[in-house]
Amino acid sequence: MNNIDVSKEIMAKTMFGEARGEYRKYGINSIIAIGSVIMNRVAKSGKSIEDICLKPLQFSCWNESDPNRSIIDNISENDEVYTICLDAAEGVISQKIEDVTNGADHYYSTKLKPPPTWSYYGNVTAFIGNHVFLKI
Repeated sequence: MNNIDVSKEIMAKTMFGEARGEYRKYGINSIIAIGSVIMNRVAKSGKSIEDICLKPLQFSCWNESDPNRSIIDNISENDEVYTICLDAAEGVISQKIEDVTNGADHYYSTKLKPPPTWSYYGNVTAFIGNHVFLKI
């Protein structure tokens, strides 16, 4: 597997782990938004997709204690939503799909009450499904 394939797989798994439930309710932009945040962090930091996604405590689906971790570790390549995530990751990485977050580099779930304290330092750029997107 080459580096582009690894990047696409890591991004797709992150999209799946973070937004598969959002997709079913709110559509493709909920998945694209996660990829947009990843790519905005890549552009801002100069780090790789893998570094951004796998950095501890950044995307909860990769945390060992998160229930989504075992789901993304054991995902079937035949899963319909995962296939959509792979296609979306390819489009986001190649810039054939535009940023739907207006430059966001962070997000959080509206279910978090109160919002995370770090969110007070950002400017809201979009609301997509149950996620608030911010540029910090």
